[in-house]
Amino acid sequence: MKQPSAPITESPADSALARLMRYLARTGRVVDRERITALTPDASVRAYFRLPWCGGTAVVAVYPEPFDPDAHPFLDVTRLFTEAGLPVPQVIAVDGDAGIIVQEDLGDRQLRAVLEAASDEEREQRLEEAIELIARIQAATTLAAARNSVCSRVAFDEAKLFWELEFFCQHYFGSLRGEELKTDEERRFKDELAELARELAQRPRVLCHRDFHVSNLMVDRQGRLRIIDHQDARMGPASYDLVSLLLDRQQAPPSLAELRERRLFFLEARAARGLPFIDPDEFAREFRLTTVQRGLKAVGTFSCQTAVYGRGKAYARFIRPTLEIVLQALEWLERFPEIRRQIAARIADPIAAEVI
Repeated sequence: MKQPSAPITESPADSALARLMRYLARTGRVVDRERITALTPDASVRAYFRLPWCGGTAVVAVYPEPFDPDAHPFLDVTRLFTEAGLPVPQVIAVDGDAGIIVQEDLGDRQLRAVLEAASDEEREQRLEEAIELIARIQAATTLAAARNSVCSRVAFDEAKLFWELEFFCQHYFGSLRGEELKTDEERRFKDELAELARELAQRPRVLCHRDFHVSNLMVDRQGRLRIIDHQDARMGPASYDLVSLLLDRQQAPPSLAELRERRLFFLEARAARGLPFIDPDEFAREFRLTTVQRGLKAVGTFSCQTAVYGRGKAYARFIRPTLEIVLQALEWLERFPEIRRQIAARIADPIAAEVI
């Protein structure tokens, strides 16, 4: 499910591995350490391990502290998605006191890697399958509310959207570039960010995965597309997961024609599930607004991971193309002049090329 990291070494007594070994001993499972593989979480506080389990393998998530299984977001959303027929990994065992969840091992084939090696025909098929999954998630909106799922009680409201945009300012301008905007520039910039957050927050809300990018979709051993890292699902605009799928962690902006084709296919997939009609032109506008907000949020994350946590090898290469995607959307919208000016200036600055 995650990519293997360096071999396991001796750890402090209260490490995730030590807690896993105690859990295995307490439940009567004898597993040699040499047969346990550490798996690398993606910017996560959780530790993951692959180990033998009932004649096959399983993936164990070790959380930093105990939890209540009835209220745990991953378990709550997994129960919801399972009831809705969405392809999430099966939960095999839970020990809340130990902070452990044992789940089905989906293998290591992220959709990202599959698409990179795929033929044009297979790439098209896989992308359409992923887009249809977004429509299926949105079709579970009513069920989420009926179950009072945690994901139905949190949303991309104005405060959340604006907090993510301020996170961008803090870590792109501050942590990564070590600069401050002039007072009048900062005021105009943040006024436009607030306007963007306010407008998106007013859009009709549906159930969103929240991080529906191609590294959070797996192709299992039977060739089926499966959903992972769904614990942060929440209510948000209908365009949110589609923007994530098509534009997250890209090396260059896709063509406008391709984006239009994908949007229309998505609206057809929604209609096939009986979801309310969305005008294509209105959806295109929302899609661009979401592109700006999520793109800036993503750049904030990439900047933080690069400058604060020293993970530039994994994240820095996505900063410039994501800013280019954001600028493309801003130019289409013909709005937010201060955001456009600041982003365009940094993309055009050759001196900043290494830190952009």
